Amino acid sequence: MCGMRSGNPVLNDRAFERGGKAYGHATMTLDGTVNKAFILLVILSAGAMVTWNRYFEGQEVFPLAIGSAIVGLVLALIIAFAHRTAPFLAPVYAAAEGIFVGGLSAHYESLYRGITLQAVLLTVAVFVALLLAYKTRLIRATQNFKLGVFAATAGIFIMYLLSFVLGLFGVAVPFLHENGWVGIGISLFIVVIAALNLVLDFDFIESGARNGLPKHMEWYGAFGLVVTLIWLYLEILRLLAKLRSRD
Repeated sequence: MCGMRSGNPVLNDRAFERGGKAYGHATMTLDGTVNKAFILLVILSAGAMVTWNRYFEGQEVFPLAIGSAIVGLVLALIIAFAHRTAPFLAPVYAAAEGIFVGGLSAHYESLYRGITLQAVLLTVAVFVALLLAYKTRLIRATQNFKLGVFAATAGIFIMYLLSFVLGLFGVAVPFLHENGWVGIGISLFIVVIAALNLVLDFDFIESGARNGLPKHMEWYGAFGLVVTLIWLYLEILRLLAKLRSRD
């Protein structure tokens, strides 16, 4: 665990170990990873428009959205354990997650007009702010920083998993989904941890380029960054919904 490079379970030291060196071949670059992340975000946006439009046309999108979420989870696990599949499966993952995110966003938009645009703008703002902070070294991905974010991320994952399992038996985790100030505080904390994962993702991508990982790791790095951005966006959306529901 002391060698963990990123709180993101996708982007960690094992990725470096399995990625290997690319002696005599094209290697991972920062620009290449950024370009591929942009491609994945375009695909994700196109997928989101599918369920968004269907939702506001009055069509049923819940089965499609849930099915896409499951497909996305399966693809994410495959990519995480088989990095060389990233160039082929990362775009499919982006499309599947886009369909899920679009359906969920449309649902929230029907409840709170304008909330989706607010969530998108806040996600972009957080991304840019943290990227600038990382590039200017205002925030440094030190070992203690990485371990702290990893521990918090793991704790959040366990809490969500527990909430899901208990929910099957009709038991709700106190405050997690409530719009009281404690519930809002919990959501704000989760948003902060999701945002800090971006810093660790930037560090992973920069380190991968510096260490000469193979070219296919650009897709893997882009995939990991998109995973974090989706998580951040959804958590911001939930936080805004809690705040709007108090009006």
